[in-house]
Amino acid sequence: MLDLKDYGIEMWEEKKIASFRRTLLAWYDQEKRDLPWRRTQNPYKIWVSEIMLQQTQVVTVIPYYERFLDRFPTVADLASAPEEKLLKAWEGLGYYSRVRNMQKAAQQVMTDYGGQFPSDYDGIASLKGIGPYTAGAIASIAFNLPEPAVDGNVMRVMARLFEVDYDIGDPKNRKIFQAIMESLIDPDRPGDFNQALMDLGTDIESAKNPRPDESPIRFFSAAYLNGTMDKYPIKLPKKKPKPLQIQAFVIRNSHGDFLLEKNTEGRLLAGFWSFPLLETDFIGQQLDLFEDNSGAVMELLSQKTLFEQNYNLRPTWLDTAFIPVKHTFSHQKWTVELTEGWVNKDTLATGKELTWVSAEEFDQYPMATPQKKMVETYFKAKNQ
Repeated sequence: MLDLKDYGIEMWEEKKIASFRRTLLAWYDQEKRDLPWRRTQNPYKIWVSEIMLQQTQVVTVIPYYERFLDRFPTVADLASAPEEKLLKAWEGLGYYSRVRNMQKAAQQVMTDYGGQFPSDYDGIASLKGIGPYTAGAIASIAFNLPEPAVDGNVMRVMARLFEVDYDIGDPKNRKIFQAIMESLIDPDRPGDFNQALMDLGTDIESAKNPRPDESPIRFFSAAYLNGTMDKYPIKLPKKKPKPLQIQAFVIRNSHGDFLLEKNTEGRLLAGFWSFPLLETDFIGQQLDLFEDNSGAVMELLSQKTLFEQNYNLRPTWLDTAFIPVKHTFSHQKWTVELTEGWVNKDTLATGKELTWVSAEEFDQYPMATPQKKMVETYFKAKNQ
């Protein structure tokens, strides 16, 4: 076990630890949020909630959680679900690798565990997409095992509690907070203990606008008692998302249907349908082959030329003006320009997954948030 003294942290005596547990759990019993996944000890349902709650707020997750379990009530249902149905159920939540990994993990449960969710920490942690935090949460909540669930909220509370002088955003420092939690966790109510800290970290001891005077554990907190709450936790700024310029082509045929393409390349938005997209950038690097003295006009023409070559279509291009669509991922910040055109023929290029779809059929195809924004922007401009 990690020696916390090596990191300048003096762990409390057992009497103080016991008092801390009682204080935290008494507050939780009084103030805990009534959430649908807290009404069950079914490990599958708890797992679904924990994966959804990664990078997503509780208020957003609740309707998704209920619809997802209605469509996929068991591990077996999730394991055998068609990809399009799965992505449609997750549509709008983002971070789509989460649901793909969930399906792979469900398939592991079916093949390696006979359809029964593993009931020990190592078994849970062996499943695809389940890291130490999620494994600890499932183990403690579903199976009452004394396993810490250490996420950013918990690290924030612990950093203030012990004035931890280590960056909570640096993965190598997670072991420090894990060791603190291993000493503090209540052996009789580990699930409630973990969830109490989650609630505390997302509300009273949140990252922005905390209310330390309302914290039930303020008199245990070194940062509160020493007046250093503004210093903790230590967290260095993340890299800003990389800006990308994207050209989207809104192409309609003689029937008024739209050309959609399924993204089958790469990890970002794979499996989702969108208008054909061409990635450029803000300094024209991708367009060097088309440079001449005509400047910006030539740049737009070159994008259209690339589309015509890649999709074997020769649209009649329209000059409709659209407001750029903006969307930020964790690592990329998109600015999407829409270009509109129409074609007489319905032929589709080979080597790509393309289809013609009427606007009324859009809801039958999984579409990520950027595409939904593009559709909204398009029709708003056309209806003005």
